[in-house]
Amino acid sequence: MPGGAAALPSSGMDAGKKSSIVGILMSCFAAQFAIRVVYTELNFPTSILFGYDTGTISGVKEMKFWLMTFGYETAPGSGEYTISTPNESLVVSILSLGTFFGALFAAPMADILGRRWGIVAASAVFSVGVAMQTAATAIPLFVVGRVFAGLGVGMVSCLVPMYQAESSPKWIRGAVVSCYQWAITIGIFLAACVNQATKDRMDYGSYRIPTAIQLIWAGILSVGMFALPESPRWLIKKHRDADAARSLGRLLSVPDTHADVQVEIEDIKANLRMEEEIGQSSYADCFKMGPNKVLLRTLTGIFLQAWQQLTGVNFIFYYGTTFFKQSGISDPFLITIATNIVNVVMTIPAFWAVDHIGRRRLLLIGAVGMLICEYLVAIIGVTISVENAAGQKVLVAFVCIYIAFFASTWGPVAWVVTSEIFPLAIRAKAMSMSTASNWLWNFGIGYATPYMVNKEYGNLGPKVFFVWGSTCLGCLLFTYFCIMETKGLSLEQIDILYQNTTPVKSVSYRDQLIAHNVHAADDDAIARASGREAFANEKGSQSSAQEKV
Repeated sequence: MPGGAAALPSSGMDAGKKSSIVGILMSCFAAQFAIRVVYTELNFPTSILFGYDTGTISGVKEMKFWLMTFGYETAPGSGEYTISTPNESLVVSILSLGTFFGALFAAPMADILGRRWGIVAASAVFSVGVAMQTAATAIPLFVVGRVFAGLGVGMVSCLVPMYQAESSPKWIRGAVVSCYQWAITIGIFLAACVNQATKDRMDYGSYRIPTAIQLIWAGILSVGMFALPESPRWLIKKHRDADAARSLGRLLSVPDTHADVQVEIEDIKANLRMEEEIGQSSYADCFKMGPNKVLLRTLTGIFLQAWQQLTGVNFIFYYGTTFFKQSGISDPFLITIATNIVNVVMTIPAFWAVDHIGRRRLLLIGAVGMLICEYLVAIIGVTISVENAAGQKVLVAFVCIYIAFFASTWGPVAWVVTSEIFPLAIRAKAMSMSTASNWLWNFGIGYATPYMVNKEYGNLGPKVFFVWGSTCLGCLLFTYFCIMETKGLSLEQIDILYQNTTPVKSVSYRDQLIAHNVHAADDDAIARASGREAFANEKGSQSSAQEKV
């Protein structure tokens, strides 16, 4: 590789998988934001704050006191309150619009302040939004609060997976980022439980309690980040090699002079030198063709996050309570809690599967499973009446199976892939665009859904699952043709993978990288893994012969 340093011997710590528990605990702390955000504001697929929004806003907008405060009486003296479809769309989706811009702001924040201090700053912005929502008694302030909270959520949803991927050993990186997603699902579940506990209160506490609890988690995250090291890759990017060695040593629980630390430092520096020589540092560079396949990687991240949203899972978490109520379920709040339990529990298998079965295969399995379940939900929904209790139970069962497929595959794996596929020089920018894509589609789906399913507009009802089933077919095709298999590779080895193979052939090439113990600073090992060694030897012999002549 251009500018590559001499390869250093590995001590074999990779084989021993040293400090796995320490690495997971370290990186999972950053995922606490998921819980805090979850607890009040977001929708679980994209980073952190999904949790609450999906978990909380779905129930809050159905609470009677909230409707009395922010809505209007359906008829004078009826005692029934509602909110207009435009306001419902605005309240649900505006946070996602804020997160779109927050994700874009995260790139300069990550490059200037660093990953760690960027997370702290984003938490402060988020807390301002939470305070506004807690104090609100009318739609305008509530919406502005959701915008500010969205800015914080968008920043953190980009910064946390990036920090985790850059700071985690390769053998547990997938599990660590999956833990981040798991924390989001726990937050969604906790939000649903709080909704259940406060929904019958006829005072401001009905919605202020679940909203204000977010401030506790934001505080824990901010304080905890002071105890964690900065990303070693960001430090190297800033040419602070000694600090990077100390940070990496802490993360691996070895001295900063240890052979494994030095090997990884050299790999990171070699890759960064190559990227700097090519000139990869601006937003324009994210869309350039070249040996690093930066354009493919950027578009893969952007579209992977878009497809994750188009699986339709947020329909359940944003509008699940309303959907189950319209389907004839007697207690939709309890069913919502049940779906959240499935979401939490079925994310756990992904911890093991993502680093053993692999990213690409899990996404393929998940797309097929969701596709089948969503078509079945749609067919069942349009062929039975709301009075058919047995049919409604079957519908709920397939919704839960669908969520199980999502939670164990597309939920965590999409974040794992987008956190690891970008070159260091443009990682913050490319990941911010990927995360922004997630939130843009989250906003669009959240805003459009009431118009699709409400009776006075599209009135699709359960037929909307035909739409989600069809988009899952798109997820399947996209994964097969565009997603590389990256399990067990360092971030620098992933660069080598993209330079030398295609997504369809990536599984076999990945095996070669591991078999030959390829490092970014070792050109000979890269040649062996690529099957170019014989060609290189032949070329060398020809050069020697020409010199003799």
